[in-house]
Amino acid sequence: MTAGEAVHAEDVTIRELAPEECADAAAAARVSLGALYPEELTPEQDAMHGVHATRRIAHVQRTDPGGAWVAAIDGRVIGVALGIIREGIWGLSLFAVLPEFQGLGIGSRLYAPALAYGADERGGIILSTMHPAALRRYARSPGFRLLPMLGLEGVVDRRRAPSSLRCRPGDLDADATTIDAASRHVRGASHLRDLPTHLGRPGATLHVIDGEGFACASDGSVSLLAALTEAAAEDLLWGALLSGPPGEKVNFHFVTASNQWAFRVGLEAGLAIEDWGALFVRGEVGPLAPYLPNGTYL
Repeated sequence: MTAGEAVHAEDVTIRELAPEECADAAAAARVSLGALYPEELTPEQDAMHGVHATRRIAHVQRTDPGGAWVAAIDGRVIGVALGIIREGIWGLSLFAVLPEFQGLGIGSRLYAPALAYGADERGGIILSTMHPAALRRYARSPGFRLLPMLGLEGVVDRRRAPSSLRCRPGDLDADATTIDAASRHVRGASHLRDLPTHLGRPGATLHVIDGEGFACASDGSVSLLAALTEAAAEDLLWGALLSGPPGEKVNFHFVTASNQWAFRVGLEAGLAIEDWGALFVRGEVGPLAPYLPNGTYL
């Protein structure tokens, strides 16, 4: 069936994602999200992104098969929803439907089992873009409350960086205790299970302050940060931002009002504030600070 043909509810199957479908699910998600946030990529970069997207979906399918769902028509994957559970915290790892199949009720049916996967967990986290339909869907999810978020982007003014930083390059094995402690402090669950996949991308770096926190970055753009104190978080954020090539744009997103330290660092570094999305939480999820969550692993 093609998008030009009429789609009826009985044409769409909602089912668990099979391991052999991870590449198809990744392709559907990239088309869907690419329509919202287009990027100019070389063929090599596009291929690399495709490989990593498949790996991350395959990782979630292995760790949470009960939370991994697809929408399919005649065997073709047209949407994907991934829910993960980490130490009692459920999170929405990915949700996407091909643009030509949106607005037909498919998304609601696809979202339902991924959400139900975490119904009995003590807490839940959803990170949303500014897409109006996504914001409505998550805001109506039972028990979730909305926290607005902003992002920061620009070229770092390295002249404004602190003269010395305490953070250093990290090691997943050697720094596991620090990673566990910081993650559990900010959101009630460790990130350690997901970091090997997350840091498997070219250009990805791990930054650590012994016993106080960690940050992940890719060419200077910060994708995750958790710390026990704001002082440690500021140090880690500076270190992560400075890890990219000088003169290149960097960013970090998902900044809530309770993370003023991140605005202080970003503005001092010369970055500009931009609209980004919303954080939806329910139950017991910790203080969510000092914390910059990750879009895939929360």
